[in-house]
Amino acid sequence: MIHFPILRWGKPYKSLEVDQVVHFITGEPLAEVSQAIGGMIARDMRKGQRARDALREIPIQELIGRVSQAADLFMSAELPAGDGSQTPDEFVRYQSATTGLPEHMCRQNMEKLHYVLTSMEQILDALTRGLDLSILTAGYGEENGVVRSFQATTPVLGMVLPSNSPGVHGLWLPVIPLQIGLVLKPGPQEPWTPYRMSEAFFQAGIPRDAISLYPGLGDVGAAVLQHCTRNLIFGGTPTIEQYGNNPRVQVHGPGFSKILLGDDQVDDWESHLDLMVDSVLINSGRSCISCSGIWVSRHGREIADALARRLGPIAPKDPREPESQLAAFTVKGQGEAIDSGIEQGLRESGVEDVTARYRDGDRLISRERCSYLRPTVIHATSSEPTLANTEYMFPFASVVECPQSQMLDRIGDSLVVTGITDDPAFRQQLMDCPHIDRLNLGPIPTIRLNWLQPHEGNLVDFLYRARAFQTTAM
Repeated sequence: MIHFPILRWGKPYKSLEVDQVVHFITGEPLAEVSQAIGGMIARDMRKGQRARDALREIPIQELIGRVSQAADLFMSAELPAGDGSQTPDEFVRYQSATTGLPEHMCRQNMEKLHYVLTSMEQILDALTRGLDLSILTAGYGEENGVVRSFQATTPVLGMVLPSNSPGVHGLWLPVIPLQIGLVLKPGPQEPWTPYRMSEAFFQAGIPRDAISLYPGLGDVGAAVLQHCTRNLIFGGTPTIEQYGNNPRVQVHGPGFSKILLGDDQVDDWESHLDLMVDSVLINSGRSCISCSGIWVSRHGREIADALARRLGPIAPKDPREPESQLAAFTVKGQGEAIDSGIEQGLRESGVEDVTARYRDGDRLISRERCSYLRPTVIHATSSEPTLANTEYMFPFASVVECPQSQMLDRIGDSLVVTGITDDPAFRQQLMDCPHIDRLNLGPIPTIRLNWLQPHEGNLVDFLYRARAFQTTAM
């Protein structure tokens, strides 16, 4: 069994307190993970500046080259894994076995992370709006005849990571090339990606001093947020409510991503059915960019029925099968709690679980150590019911009937909105809507990311601030 130590600025530290990570089907222990405590982080963060200092000794362009080498190592090499080693196939198998995500989805997420690392130069060029990156290292420089200055807001970025989908790790990969250190608190069921990615970085020549990993309980995450000047955290609505107004914390929560069919396109809804299915189903609905709402002014019942015909029959399969489309809930009681919440929402008037008529059996499938929720499509005759604007971590979507003139006032905050319309006035309203973060105009799946554009805030703007600067010598 693999033992993952705490990494304190790259140096392994074995704790007397360990947590076992087990196979979600068999209960077999697959790894034990040393557990950090909050006081350890408070003490280690006194040396946080060393992480940035070590990275600033390496030009950003060279760091970009090294993370590109790390991409290939992450994807294809046998790398150290705690006190052992792990091949890519073993990594996929173990990650699937503890997160409940089918193996082919784990491989897809590996490919996504590989793409981010190998596209780093283009990504940073886009996020910095074409800035000469050497200006970030020096703190100032001249560009197009204008002196520009940027100051790092922190020597390290704290990350409180989730366990639900390894794809979210793509958000922190640009941090090292930006010459900012990493302080990672891995998710309890998904230590695999942070450790493997760190080892790939080290093998590619990234200084070990630049990365710390602190597995542990809630007090560890709280300590990271307290002692790092800048942090990213993932969580649900309560997390947003707790940290949403904290300038030190960038919160990544539920996406409430949606597809809006304009009045000029809704009669042609059948031509967009594949797009709707993919937006709901891909990655087992676990992404914040997975579609949880399809808003239409008419044809709602027909659209819900067509979606339900496609999604309702889908059932759990062995996670090793390429056709497996559903991820398991590996936290005890989680699937049952979600199912109970849906059933409570269905007691309100104006909502129907359309998939019930196409499902062979119950929505909830409980097993000894895990549970599954089969895809669920809700038809809502208005935007009033609770389920009309609810998101869950499985293929769940509500088809909501709402006049086009009221949609943008009622959709609420939405990470991604795909607006399918050729109506110039409605397109402009979508452009101006303050509730929409990422906007797709046209038939683009909500699940399709463009890594050259910011995701829930520009990471560069979070880690660096532009400032006024004058000097007598350049």
